[in-house]
Amino acid sequence: MRAVGYQSPQPIDADNALVDIELPRPVVAGRDLLVEVRAVSVNPVDTKVRRNAAPAPGDWKVLGWDASGVVVEAGPDATLFKPGDEVFYAGALTRPGTNAEFHLVDERIVGHKPRSLDWAEAAAMPLTSITAWEALFERLDVRGHEVPGAAPAILIIGGAGGVGSMATQLARRLTNLTVIATASRPETADWVRELGAHHVVDHRQPLAPQVAALGIRAPAFVFSTTQTQLHLEQIAELIAPQGRLALIDDPASFDIGLFKRKSVSVHWEYMFTRSMFDTSDIAAQGQLLEEVSRLVDDGSLRSTLTGRLGTIDAATLKEAHRLLESGTARGKLVLEGFPAA
Repeated sequence: MRAVGYQSPQPIDADNALVDIELPRPVVAGRDLLVEVRAVSVNPVDTKVRRNAAPAPGDWKVLGWDASGVVVEAGPDATLFKPGDEVFYAGALTRPGTNAEFHLVDERIVGHKPRSLDWAEAAAMPLTSITAWEALFERLDVRGHEVPGAAPAILIIGGAGGVGSMATQLARRLTNLTVIATASRPETADWVRELGAHHVVDHRQPLAPQVAALGIRAPAFVFSTTQTQLHLEQIAELIAPQGRLALIDDPASFDIGLFKRKSVSVHWEYMFTRSMFDTSDIAAQGQLLEEVSRLVDDGSLRSTLTGRLGTIDAATLKEAHRLLESGTARGKLVLEGFPAA
């Protein structure tokens, strides 16, 4: 089968950073599904792994986690899906990725593709939907937890990125929170407003005075999706006493002492945790994707696809990685289909 991979971590401009390869077709076992991949999207995790993770000597590392496609085989223990089902999912960090014609995935972390979306639109959604959903509703518990005296509001830092785009929609559609999103360019500010943000503030300027100027009291929740280390002092200043902070990025340093005097709780969200440790509630991710699919089909949520870059091949994936590493991407970048043989 055709795939895209690498054998040693490289900067994206290196000739062998990503190359077109041929690999054996995977074989199903247990609760695996073998999916014929129709579209994939690219996430920051792809670029981080490419720069840092090497496969075993002589092996190929295949990246990619988001995918939409068709089930072609189901393992002997699979009960949730059958051949012919159209699915979408975000895969597992510990298994080969989706940048291949055929891909194995545990059925418990898979959802039925939204009927109203095409392959590319669907592939844009799984990883960011899972991350945003788990951060909002499981880590922060924004629907069940009240912060005394705080504004029922959430600040989403990086509102125009992939996760921020989903978090903005989920918070606006499924909660009564006032949604404040950050964006620094006119096009990204317009984007987050389209997705439902009540207010937009500029993350290139100090956040605390901008949030204070909204006149809505200190927000109960902050969800930081990017560059947390640059905003940490501002978050500590603007968040309500006894508020909750969630983050997903990898700050070079994190002074948790900034939050002591306000008794702020800090929550990490890592969507690969359940699949990495085969937790007893791993099936929650498949159930979550089924709910996202339903919400898309009833018009409550929209795909965050913003760029169709071309077919699934090394040259197009390298361009997607460059765009992500530039820090200017809005929404999700998707590749669809494989080049004609």
